[in-house]
Amino acid sequence: MRLLAFLAVLALPLTLASPAAADRTSWKWGTVYSADAKASAWGRVTVGQSGFVVSGNVRDIPGKACSWAIVRAQSAKNGRWKTHGFYYCKPGVGTFRQSYGYVLQIKVQVCRGTAKQPTGSCSKEKTIFTQGS
Repeated sequence: MRLLAFLAVLALPLTLASPAAADRTSWKWGTVYSADAKASAWGRVTVGQSGFVVSGNVRDIPGKACSWAIVRAQSAKNGRWKTHGFYYCKPGVGTFRQSYGYVLQIKVQVCRGTAKQPTGSCSKEKTIFTQGS
């Protein structure tokens, strides 16, 4: 009986030390559609060794245009925005991954375009991460 009570006392700090609401190191962002709904993107923001990493998927439907995911991140160091575009021109789903260092916020926009640049049918920018959220 004493042994059981002793083990229960030892286990109590372990359950209190690891709360269910621990600091998050990963945030999912839901699907964002282009204005014509022919392109979509979704993914995750994770904390890496040297800052934040945005990884995601770009879906393209059959047609002559390509799907673009345009990701913008505001640097925590100098406040400047870094922009990277990822495109996929085949029917189906393509993936992307980009490291941004430490950032204040990250936004994504989905467009249609060519293999060289987005040309239109863009969604509004969606904020997928803000510092402190």
